Amino acid sequence: MSKRVLTTESGAPVADNQNSASAGAGGPLLLQDQHLLEKLARFNRERIPERVVHARGSGAYGHFEVTDDVTGFTHADFLSAVGKRTEVFLRFSTVADSLGGADAVRDPRGFALKFYTAEGNYDLVGNNTPVFFIKDPIKFPDFIHSQKRDPFTGRQEADNVWDFWAHAPEATHQVTWLMGDRGIPASYRHMNGYGSHTYQWTNADGEAFFVKYHFKTNQGIRCLSAEQGAELAGKDPNSHQTDLLQAIERGVHPSWTLYVQLMPAAEAADYRFNPFDLTKVWPHKDYPLQRVGRLVLDRNPDNVFAEVEQAAFSPNNFVPGIGPSPDKMLQGRLFAYADAHRYRLGVNHTLLAVNAPKATTAQNYGRDGFMATNSQGRQAKNYEPNSYDGPVETGRPLSAPLAVTGHTGTHEAPLHTKDDHFFQAGELYRLMSADEKSRLIANIAGGLSQVSRDDVIEKNLAHFHAADPEYGKRVEEAVRALRED
Repeated sequence: MSKRVLTTESGAPVADNQNSASAGAGGPLLLQDQHLLEKLARFNRERIPERVVHARGSGAYGHFEVTDDVTGFTHADFLSAVGKRTEVFLRFSTVADSLGGADAVRDPRGFALKFYTAEGNYDLVGNNTPVFFIKDPIKFPDFIHSQKRDPFTGRQEADNVWDFWAHAPEATHQVTWLMGDRGIPASYRHMNGYGSHTYQWTNADGEAFFVKYHFKTNQGIRCLSAEQGAELAGKDPNSHQTDLLQAIERGVHPSWTLYVQLMPAAEAADYRFNPFDLTKVWPHKDYPLQRVGRLVLDRNPDNVFAEVEQAAFSPNNFVPGIGPSPDKMLQGRLFAYADAHRYRLGVNHTLLAVNAPKATTAQNYGRDGFMATNSQGRQAKNYEPNSYDGPVETGRPLSAPLAVTGHTGTHEAPLHTKDDHFFQAGELYRLMSADEKSRLIANIAGGLSQVSRDDVIEKNLAHFHAADPEYGKRVEEAVRALRED
């Protein structure tokens, strides 16, 4: 059986792939060696700018199957019938670290899910926590800068991390999550995923509901202690990637059950918490979980760069029956995510295989740009309306309109009866067992005790005291003990 011929990128056969062309046997190399120059130039360009956040990721393909009827709440086609299956791609990630970081670190985990539906791709971009550190996107660049490497020292600094949190009391709830037992998942398979934001569902009659997504792992929650995480990160920085890859390869397909919380739109204005505040949850006793379906991952990507690194998710990729809410962080991300991908991957990143629709075909008037493959032929027009049978608008909104009132300007979010920065953080603390509380206190004190400024420490302690008197007292005592050692 003859072997396939190695060629250059233009398709010409390569005579010698072991030796560069030179001026004589021992002479300098020749600029005319097209194969050498092509190989080196391509090698120099094998990397693209890494994501500013969520840089280190793993991913897999699978499917989502509807198990319960939710047609009374949304007319989304992929949720239209029990038993209906939709192909998906799920990307997991750490948030703060760079592409070269370790998996087993204390950090939120990204949970970005792309549904390849018959009405276009639907992207649900969330985390493994139901809340986040801030509730207004104008603070997001500052928050991320405080958590990443310091411009001078080139490393993450406790002074920066805790100084930002000292000035962001709304972060207390998420800090309590992050420093608790679920701050270091044992693997991607053993953690939950959440849409985190509030979204909108609209049914066929135009009735609107606000919705929160909960993907509950069917493998069970498993987490690592700070000591276990540090040991694993040192032994195998790729621990979570390896676990996911090997599990799927040996036929152990991880799965999650999707539940939703549904709030009739009319109830949002008078709910005791601001339902669009990303730093808060909706207690399950107010809005119980309702089962929707089952998510299964059963196929690994063939090429991590092409299918994980170049996977692009944007929360503004909605489908009919699903839309945004007034959640300020979501509103900011509707722009920021897509813009990040246009910068990293180019304006035509949606044409890449992992990002392109699979159950339908994208039809629009976008043309040209870097790496364009979207000419659509000599008869196709790049404007609308036209007289040449081009695609036309439907006149049917994807979701129900959001009512707005008041004057333009920079406004704080309206307060609801139970809105403060600390109540839900205290509720979370009081739900923990004695052992969980002890580990939480140790994790917080281990970081906060490294802060050099007493006033920053005191501001953070005040947040924990406000959440729960016992919580604050124990953190304060633990910090004091570590600083006296």
